[in-house]
Amino acid sequence: MNNLQLIWSSLPNLLGGALVTIKLTAASLAIGIVLGIPLAFGQIYGNRLIKGFISIYERLFRSIPLLVILFLVFYGFPYAGIRLPDFLAAVLGIGLRSAAYQSQIYRGAIQSVSNTQMKAALSMGMTKLQSFFHVILPQAIRFAIPSFSNEAAIVLKDTSLAYALGVIELLRQGYYVIATSYEPMAIFLAVAAIYLVMTVSLNMVLTRIENKLKIPGIGIEGSSQ
Repeated sequence: MNNLQLIWSSLPNLLGGALVTIKLTAASLAIGIVLGIPLAFGQIYGNRLIKGFISIYERLFRSIPLLVILFLVFYGFPYAGIRLPDFLAAVLGIGLRSAAYQSQIYRGAIQSVSNTQMKAALSMGMTKLQSFFHVILPQAIRFAIPSFSNEAAIVLKDTSLAYALGVIELLRQGYYVIATSYEPMAIFLAVAAIYLVMTVSLNMVLTRIENKLKIPGIGIEGSSQ
């Protein structure tokens, strides 16, 4: 069997692993969004205690290698009596790390919206929280998409580390094929090609979303909140 035949016959298994990779990416990014936006809000509008806590969280998760975070989640939670499936542990570890990076993306995007808009919303009787969610955040999301695209691509590639926890994603499927075919170069090239297609496709989708949400003529006036 030549390399092309091997890759073709292995494609169903590799694509099955790619599907798991996509699920890992989507779930991890969702955790990053759900946590990242409140973290960004707290960084800008919170008191000193909240800002201090968020700063520690960000430095912690941005300083520890992701593989170590995954092991801490997977092996650490059982000490608290919580046993997480390998997939969930991977999603949680990657998502918590992504939240630390996404919070910086959203903070910069929020600060790019003119502070006069917050003042105008407050003058209309809105609370600060209402002003944030109805006026500031919708604009900030538009500004955040280019940076979010980079983070999404990083998360997609970082899911390959989930193989260390036993998650049968694309890279682990590749190892399974190699174990029976003894053709590592051909399989790793196929795995790399699939990652390339997924990353390029993801960036294209997010670019289209960015263009669709773009408001002609809108200005960005950076200011402290």
